[in-house]
Amino acid sequence: MRVPATPLRRAERALEIPRARLLAAVLASCATLAAAFALAAVSAYLVTRAWTMPPVLDLTVAVVMVRALGIARGVFRWLDRMLIHDVALRGVVSLRTNLFTALAARTDDALTRLRRGDLLSRLGDDAQELGDHIITARVPALVAAVMGVVVVATIAPMSLLAAMTMLVALVVASLLAPLAAYRAARITERAVVTTRSAVGSSALEILDDATALRVDGRLEQSLAELDSGQQAHDAALDRAALPAAVASAAVPVAMVLAVAGSLLAAGAAWTDGGASAGQIGVLLLLPLSSFEAATTLPAAASQHARSRAAAQRLAEIVGPAGPRPAHSRSEPDADMSPHDRHGASHRASGHMSARAEPATPTLRATGLSAGWNEDAARVAGLDLELPPGSRLAVVGPSGSGKSTLLATLAGLLDPLAGRVELTDGAPLRSAVTMFAEDAHVFATTLRENLKVVRGDLTDETARDALEAVGLADWVAILPRGLDTLLGPDGTTVSGGERRRLLLARAVIRRGPVLLLDEPTEHLDTARGDDLLRALLDAADETLVPAASTVVVVTHRPEAIPAGVPVLRIGENASTRLEES
Repeated sequence: MRVPATPLRRAERALEIPRARLLAAVLASCATLAAAFALAAVSAYLVTRAWTMPPVLDLTVAVVMVRALGIARGVFRWLDRMLIHDVALRGVVSLRTNLFTALAARTDDALTRLRRGDLLSRLGDDAQELGDHIITARVPALVAAVMGVVVVATIAPMSLLAAMTMLVALVVASLLAPLAAYRAARITERAVVTTRSAVGSSALEILDDATALRVDGRLEQSLAELDSGQQAHDAALDRAALPAAVASAAVPVAMVLAVAGSLLAAGAAWTDGGASAGQIGVLLLLPLSSFEAATTLPAAASQHARSRAAAQRLAEIVGPAGPRPAHSRSEPDADMSPHDRHGASHRASGHMSARAEPATPTLRATGLSAGWNEDAARVAGLDLELPPGSRLAVVGPSGSGKSTLLATLAGLLDPLAGRVELTDGAPLRSAVTMFAEDAHVFATTLRENLKVVRGDLTDETARDALEAVGLADWVAILPRGLDTLLGPDGTTVSGGERRRLLLARAVIRRGPVLLLDEPTEHLDTARGDDLLRALLDAADETLVPAASTVVVVTHRPEAIPAGVPVLRIGENASTRLEES
């Protein structure tokens, strides 16, 4: 029976590191340490041999070797760093690509229910931990094994006693010290990661909702909770310090053991007259440079523990199959962005073809109850049928569950009860597209911010969409037009411009079923009402095709065109469908 791969093993496969590149990195590291080891041996020989005052020519070869090995060490170190970081950085890129592909393939609401800070921590910090796994854990472990053999093989011809002592010392340094470090890391990793995630999530929530928290009088309480979380995080780190120090001390202790053995062996060899001054110098001084590879192993063991925990957390968000390498996927990559409970632009299908519009199925909800908690449904017992070309406005007070309903209709949030389906039997995410009110604006060009919903977007189509939402004049005054860089999360654009930019994405997407959450918020009343009427008037194809089904959440019921059905969400999860 085949044993399932561990999360760490699956993550290593998702790094897609070619064995040839990894081998080159290991060999470069071995060459660096071998040059340093040989430099120490030749230097010890040169110093002690010179003490006997031989003819100068007898030392010429050693002098040249010292210079050559010193230069070689620097060259190999540069090559070592370049190769290792090349492998690690390429691996992280592949891992993140495979992670986002795996996330896009999920059909449940696991990601939607994650706190944004937690998701950010996993995709950022945890993915980076696995990149560090190559640099700090995997390569050093392989190098230490090779160098251990080289060290013992070098000393054995000079003294079996020194070689045996060195072997025992290397075992202590290479096994006991890493085991202690690994144990310490395992003990504290869960607490550290838990507090780190809590601190990150709390900080993001305060940054996102600082104004609302201040108005509600809860900002000071939130800051106090953040400070408490930070203190808990610091305390967890402090608990990790002592066992880590014990693990670090094991290597110097092993070095003392090796030096003691070499002293005994050198003394016996000098007394018996069976070794030259140069050999005695090598035996005495070589142990001091024999542990350079072993000193990295406690840190490698700690990194391995962190990598295991990081791989486990990533496995939780990508599902039991884990991130798969590109060469193992037979289906095309889904072009989809991950979502969180605050909402992010969602596109469940691949790139839209500019030549043909997909058929619009009927979206049907039966006995639907929606919410984040089974004990607190925001919408209950909703029956809804939206045939092709339907227009529906959703209204209700803030916090009543309008955004939650859209997320459920889009398939981002599983129903608490009832079901949502397309009459053609297709998955919801294949036809339903939700544009959230706080969808992300990326720190890249205006063009690229529009292409996130359609990779084959032409400049002409982009300009037409921007003109349709009233941004033509704004684009005209931008310094580089569509090539103008926007700040992180749209910090260089106004609230109204940001809202219309997000609406332009919906216009470009032209999906069969479009769900829009407050698309006219932050716009002046006249312009916002005009856009709302264009979205909800099936006869107006300025923004969306007549055949598309459009559901719009709005706080402007007075701007809803006459005859458009309105779904009112009230208190106690009540719903009422009426005409405007």
